[in-house]
Amino acid sequence: MRIWLIRHGLTALGEEKRYQGVTDTPLCEAGRLALRPDDRFARVYHSPLLRARETAEVLFPRAEKISVPELREMDFGAFEGRGWWEMENDPAYRAWVDGGCVGKCPDGEERAGFSARVQTAFAALVERERAEGASDLLIVAHGGTQMAALSRWGHPEKDYFKWQTPCASGWLLEDTNWPSRLDVIKEVSFVR
Repeated sequence: MRIWLIRHGLTALGEEKRYQGVTDTPLCEAGRLALRPDDRFARVYHSPLLRARETAEVLFPRAEKISVPELREMDFGAFEGRGWWEMENDPAYRAWVDGGCVGKCPDGEERAGFSARVQTAFAALVERERAEGASDLLIVAHGGTQMAALSRWGHPEKDYFKWQTPCASGWLLEDTNWPSRLDVIKEVSFVR
């Protein structure tokens, strides 16, 4: 089975390089216009956050859409809506960044809990689609979702942050060696 793990399209907060997390932002006009629709897929799983849902609707208009709450982005808590340049002297932000961005964000999540949530949901989708004999599993979610899933299963192995792709792009994987790993076929883009 081939697995398509796609990041949502561009939003205003993303364009400004601000933390979005669970802030429910829509695609911006430029983000919407950049998407290249594709009718190859019968079903798409997506994060319930608006930017992922809208991306799934625009990219895959004929596909059945299934929302999976556990695929939502990491909750960055007090950092959401803010840019790194606005927080470079904030002690809580500095501690989080200096700690490798693995600790708990104030009023948000820690990376281990976020990754466990995503990995559990992702594995369940792979197992479900494999059991049904599907040839493709298509997921539209977030950069963090990509990083959480692929830092666990992606092959060849990469650092957590190396798995993120630009908006409306992602990874095409193969499940030949599941559940120990997913082999990367190539990086893919759904941008015009």
